[in-house]
Amino acid sequence: MKIILIFVSSLDGKVTKWGDSHVQKWSSKEDQAYFKKIWDANTLVIMGSGTYDAEPFKPPMHNHLLIVTSRPENYADKVIPGQLDFTSETPAELTARLEAEGNKQVLLVGGPHLATAFLKENLVDELWLTLEPKIFGTGSNFAVDEELDIKLKLLESEKVNEQGTLITKYAVLHD
Repeated sequence: MKIILIFVSSLDGKVTKWGDSHVQKWSSKEDQAYFKKIWDANTLVIMGSGTYDAEPFKPPMHNHLLIVTSRPENYADKVIPGQLDFTSETPAELTARLEAEGNKQVLLVGGPHLATAFLKENLVDELWLTLEPKIFGTGSNFAVDEELDIKLKLLESEKVNEQGTLITKYAVLHD
């Protein structure tokens, strides 16, 4: 099963503008359109509870499953069978279950703690990163509180507007 981590980042590596309450509100219209296209094309999406709580998502179509990593008991009233689910499984347990169910691809959409957990366990196959030509100084990074040493290989990049927003795709090199 292919696991793709997708983020938008400022040039100084911030995925939030000055704090967690500004989740993706600052990205360009080109990035937002790109993210919507990727979201719509992926039927299996995983996000952390912090990202979900910042802006509760609703699956856009009946054939999408959004899994939020959290304490499921805190979200029992939010579950929509086959569309919105909550789990406390570790990244390895969740990945093994989803793969055993026959899934071919999963999209990780944040946040930083979820991304770090999957990166730490060497479960990410590709990183799709939009680089916005902005500098915030403070904000969250997409990997936090861990010493990581992950090598990447650029697969493709595209400049999508006059400001210089870059959409990049990297393969994660597993040693």
